[in-house]
This record gives sequence, structure tokens and C-alpha cells, in this order.
Amino acid sequence: MPIAITPQDVLIVVDMQYDFLPGGNLAVAGGDEIVPLINTLAKKFTNVVLTQDWHPANHISFASNHPGKNPFETIELPYGNQVLWPDHCVWMSHGAQISADLDIPQAQLIIRKGYNPRIDSYSGFQEADRETLTGLAGYLNERDVDRLYMVGLATDFCVGWTAIDGAAAGYDVTIIEDATRAIDNAGSLERAWADMAEGGVERVLSKDILG
Repeated sequence: MPIAITPQDVLIVVDMQYDFLPGGNLAVAGGDEIVPLINTLAKKFTNVVLTQDWHPANHISFASNHPGKNPFETIELPYGNQVLWPDHCVWMSHGAQISADLDIPQAQLIIRKGYNPRIDSYSGFQEADRETLTGLAGYLNERDVDRLYMVGLATDFCVGWTAIDGAAAGYDVTIIEDATRAIDNAGSLERAWADMAEGGVERVLSKDILG
């Protein structure tokens, strides 16, 4: 029997933006392949939330803002280790836009993250300083929801961090694994799955919901 999705369940669609899709500045391999599946899954959910990476051009996570540094190198910042990325999802740019192929008209909220120039934010719940909240938990608490299901990009960064923070906030969190894709830089995917398992995040496949 497929998992029964109820009106108290929420689908969180993470960062389905052009810069993370093929041709984008930080393209995730196969990112476009999951769009039709996400659209199909979304039809099962009354409640859908989207997250959107939203960076100023001088963002601290951009390698271009650190002379002599290259994308995918790491640096230490006051809040910890930071991967340096190619410029991506810059305010008002095409790359920051959510894919027009995403067909989820019932989505009720878009949470923007990463707009603080001095702090990165993979998670939809809080920034990388682990102190500054986005307001997503407050919204979900007011909606009195039960379970969170997560899809989108990328499994090993924004999806994973959002899932772990959701579980830490007390929600039952499940990743729909085949509706995500990963960057998998230097073993990051394996580490992310281990961290999610330790945090109590479950994994299913889309067929477990769609039947």
C-alpha cells in the first residue's frame, strides 16, 4: 500500500532554480530530470512550500569574492567551514528564478535564504550560523502539520541541511530520494546521508507514495 498523504503533510521543494539546473552556474547533474516527478508528487499534497536560494552579488560563499580562491575550495569563517561556490542565484537574475517547468500552483509559501551577505544558508530553517531563523518553523507550527517530505536540489547540501533541521525541530521528516539529485563533491553525498540518518531523517522512493 502506498504511504497515505494527508492534508497535514507538507511537501518542501528545495531550490529548483535555473542556476542549479543544466546550463546554470552551479548545475546539479540530472537536476532537470526530477521536475516532472516533483510535479506528480506535488499533486498528492495540499500543503507545499518552496525554498529559494537568494544571494547578493557580494555573498561570502562566492569564490569570486575571495581573491586567489577557486570554486569548491573551503575556508574557515566565524560560523565554521564554508565551501566556496561559483556565483549563483544572485538577486533578480535569471539563475535565481524558480524553474517555470515546476507546476505547483497550490504552493503557498516561498522561503528565501542566503540573502545575508556574511552568512551562507543551505537550510530552509536557519542560516549557517545556526542561530538566525528563516521563519519556516513558525509557519509550519501555525499550520499544525504532521510530516515533512522533501525533494529538490541538492541532496547533499540544501535538501540535507533542511531535512536535518526539520527533524531537530521535532518534525517527522522523509526524503523522497529519487526526487532529489546531489552535487557529491569530495564524498559529500555519503556524509549527508549518514548525517541525515543520525538526525532521524527517513528515506523513501516516489513509488512508495505514488504506488
